[in-house]
Amino acid sequence: MEYTQLGRTGLKVSRLVLGTMNFGPHTDEADSHAIMDAALGAGVNFIDTANAYGGPGSRGRTEEIIGSWFARGGDRRDKVVLATKVYGTMTEDGTPWPNHHKLSALNIRRSVEASLKRLGTDHIDLYQFHHIDRDTPVDEIWQAVDTLIAQGKVLYAGSSNFPGWKIAQANEAARRRGSYGLVSEQCLYNLFERRAEMEVIPAAQEYGLGIIPWSPLHGGLLGGVIKKEAAGARRTAGMAAERLQDPAVRERIGAYEELVEKHGLAPGEVALAWLLTRPGVTGPIVGPRTAGQLAGALRALELELSQELLDSLDGVFPASGPSPEAFAW
Repeated sequence: MEYTQLGRTGLKVSRLVLGTMNFGPHTDEADSHAIMDAALGAGVNFIDTANAYGGPGSRGRTEEIIGSWFARGGDRRDKVVLATKVYGTMTEDGTPWPNHHKLSALNIRRSVEASLKRLGTDHIDLYQFHHIDRDTPVDEIWQAVDTLIAQGKVLYAGSSNFPGWKIAQANEAARRRGSYGLVSEQCLYNLFERRAEMEVIPAAQEYGLGIIPWSPLHGGLLGGVIKKEAAGARRTAGMAAERLQDPAVRERIGAYEELVEKHGLAPGEVALAWLLTRPGVTGPIVGPRTAGQLAGALRALELELSQELLDSLDGVFPASGPSPEAFAW
């Protein structure tokens, strides 16, 4: 396993991040534990979750599954860099209730305590804001986080789904306070969806944030869906099925699958390996439902994509270009 620094920090994390959103809703506790054991055995030391994961009526269940895995001992907690998130509502029926969602100091304090209890740990290594909060002043957010850091309950803060300007605003506010600021940004980024390259990634690099891409296969669209359909595999569903209804999208995905097949490679592994070549990327998040899916993701770490293939991928999925040149002279 290869490791890298998380942004400008001294923290070393694996180049692959284990996402846990399927733990609970789609993968039971025993299989979730087996996946985490396999990931740790392969050297994956970075686990990402969120307080709201678990599915409707079961928010927090994913953190509980991770907590029960830590409780099995074997230095599991000590070996893991643990990341979770705050923002979404945590009421039982999912209906927002005042101060039970977003990033007020009150909700941050309440959410941290609840996450620590579910996870069975005394600290969170990376506490991430799951979305921007247009209602809460950024100084209030940092006041809450600085208190948690002083108490030893949180070590680092990160963002998720932030635009470039919000990353700048957050870190400039932190600088004024003498705070360390954001150290990572978790964003939608993959071969098909490259808009993060315009402003989010440049802003993250400027401020020393590590980029943690989520949905590296774009909801399965980059995982060989057309070939699987032709082979009579399980019918494509969700976002991938929706996107494939567009003839232009289907043509691009078909061209992608033909390209990687010509190189004797698997589409999903190439999509992951491509992200590992991108400037500023710490490591993509993979969210396996099974141990077999995890094994496929791990194989991507062994791929070395040729310059010819990288250039061809740019031809199929061209970048928008940097800002402001992408939309100005």
